[in-house]
Amino acid sequence: MLTRSWKIGLAATTAIAAVAILFVALRSNSGSTAGAATPHGAFAMPVPVAKIVKKTIPIYLEYSARTESIRSIQLQAKISGYIKEQHVADGSDVKEGDLLYTIDPRDFNATLDQAKAQSRRDAAALEYTRANLDRGSSLVKNGFIAKDTYDQRTSAVSQAEATLAMSEAAVRTAELNLAYTEIRAPFSGRLGRNQAPIGTLISAAGAPLNTLVQLGPIYVTFNPSESDLAEIQKARDVGAVKAEVLLPGETKARQKGELTFVDNAVDRSTGTIVARATIPNADFSLLPGQYVRIRLAIREEPDALMVPQTALGSSQLGKYVYVVGEGNKADQRLVSLGPVDGDLVMVTKGVSATDQVISGNLQKIGPGAPVQPLPPQ
Repeated sequence: MLTRSWKIGLAATTAIAAVAILFVALRSNSGSTAGAATPHGAFAMPVPVAKIVKKTIPIYLEYSARTESIRSIQLQAKISGYIKEQHVADGSDVKEGDLLYTIDPRDFNATLDQAKAQSRRDAAALEYTRANLDRGSSLVKNGFIAKDTYDQRTSAVSQAEATLAMSEAAVRTAELNLAYTEIRAPFSGRLGRNQAPIGTLISAAGAPLNTLVQLGPIYVTFNPSESDLAEIQKARDVGAVKAEVLLPGETKARQKGELTFVDNAVDRSTGTIVARATIPNADFSLLPGQYVRIRLAIREEPDALMVPQTALGSSQLGKYVYVVGEGNKADQRLVSLGPVDGDLVMVTKGVSATDQVISGNLQKIGPGAPVQPLPPQ
């Protein structure tokens, strides 16, 4: 029994010695890693750092907005008749003057021919009465016809002239009605859905044939608050206020224009005012009725201090960044933020231009934690 207890004790002692040797070896290897520990043995977390960028950035006012067509009309006929042909497909982009629809012109051609014939007849009648008057003027001087007869001939000429004028007006009216059988685009835009198939009998000012909307340029309407009016007006006093339009999900504006209208009264119920920008929309990517975001460039901020957005942290006290402090320790700074410019955000309070901002591994450090700054990449 004594021999067995002695063997068990010897084995336990050997195991403890082996663990101790392994622990000492691990400590030795850990201490040999360059820059991973402080002289006092505390582990220093390697962290990427970034210099604070000092630059001039534009200051924007941003709003939710909606697009509106500058011109949107219903295409209606000015005469009655049957639709003979639709020349442009639904949804097509058309230019001013393009032929869109044709109404059967045969009735109007016949009316025009009749009016022209009447005009020629009245012109011939006028020519005869004038010749009759010319003959009477010499006869009345010699006393061969009575003065009353001459006056009758004069009146006949005036009546014939009036009759011819009416006939010529009827010709112009018939020509206009014939021209109305061709419905053309009054401005460049995009057609909607056809509402009058070929063969439909339409009436003057009746149901619309189609709709036409102007897509370029286009309005973007928004509602700035009355507190922003002073900033906007100050920017307008300097010059044209540039506007950028962003579609949902976009971070970079593809459409640009300028502020062209601010209403003359504030809505008392909402405390906002109607304003709009005019956007060229050359590629027709904006359609009337879309919800978009618009931002106005009202001024520039010189010498703004910019830090990477990845350097920002958040706590119950607000936004913060870590900077490399004295002795390579993480120094937490509560910051006030300004506008965003790409991957950078403006810091208005909390850092100085000479600070080194920690831009990564924020979740692995805390205030006062030892850090090992990595060279900027």
